[in-house]
Amino acid sequence: MSESKAVIFGCAGPELSSDEAAFFAETRPWGFILFGRNIISMSQVADLTSSLRDSVGRPDAPVLIDQEGGRVQRFKPPLVPQYPSGADLGALYLANPEAGLRATWIMSRLHAFDLFPLGISVDCLPVLDVPSPGGHEVIGRRAYGITPEVVEALGRAACEGLKAGGMLPVIKHIPGHGRAGADTHHELPHVDASRAELSARDFIPFKALRSEAMAMSAHVVFTDIDPDHPATTSRRVVEDVIRSEIGFDGLLMSDDVSMNALSGDFATRTGAIFAAGCDVTLHCNGNRAEMEAVASMTPVLSADSLRRAQNVMTAFLAPDASDEAALRDEFEGLMAAS
Repeated sequence: MSESKAVIFGCAGPELSSDEAAFFAETRPWGFILFGRNIISMSQVADLTSSLRDSVGRPDAPVLIDQEGGRVQRFKPPLVPQYPSGADLGALYLANPEAGLRATWIMSRLHAFDLFPLGISVDCLPVLDVPSPGGHEVIGRRAYGITPEVVEALGRAACEGLKAGGMLPVIKHIPGHGRAGADTHHELPHVDASRAELSARDFIPFKALRSEAMAMSAHVVFTDIDPDHPATTSRRVVEDVIRSEIGFDGLLMSDDVSMNALSGDFATRTGAIFAAGCDVTLHCNGNRAEMEAVASMTPVLSADSLRRAQNVMTAFLAPDASDEAALRDEFEGLMAAS
């Protein structure tokens, strides 16, 4: 892993082409990420994750996915059930805190039952963003609630359920996306709340879960902290907020470098991500020309970034002995009562 480049790449389709395999062998990405375009069947995905790892010669290379439930669910029926959104879990928690925590833990454990046997080792959840009035629906019902206390409690349960299933979570979108008034897939939002307001609300869930192994950055400008750069490319946000105030010392990955919230060509974007202090950049869409530009500006993992990546690899636990069928029945009962 010490020779891996600090990047996570996607691939174009459900099978790894020979050209892609050669490119990955040359560029040696630290990990990979899957999207809906990569998914046809369970056995096909298992073959794909094996091929991705073979391409870099690392049988433990992390393979990530966004499998939250609700509208952000890459595996869909009939391959897996349609899982509820974070907001659905939050509503159950408000009615019955014990049931809400249990359902949230179980849902993550069920994600692991679905994904772990396929070679997927990281689920990019929980969403720890706290929505505010005026915030864009890009977060919306993905959030567990509208108070940091609810988000923290259910976010922690989600993390623990994944880890019980042999997977690792990614807390996102640090230091908080809930106030953003635009969809960062399409444009760059500016949040004008004061740092004191952000500290008192938005940062709280991330502080509480700062010991998790991985986090994903927010492509959001916080004007009171750095009016010129989104968090992903802001050294001030990374050092003063994420590393210092929040106290997160895990592996910090960018949100997708191909999102339109970022400006400049792909080499420029990538250089800015690493200059800000992110450990790893994330490129999702499998576009070869874009990946080549990203790779040209991506360093080999070293120093603190290598230490954090090594800590990720030692954080995986063997799955527990939970009974899948019993958990699915319990989960259905909890959600039916909500």
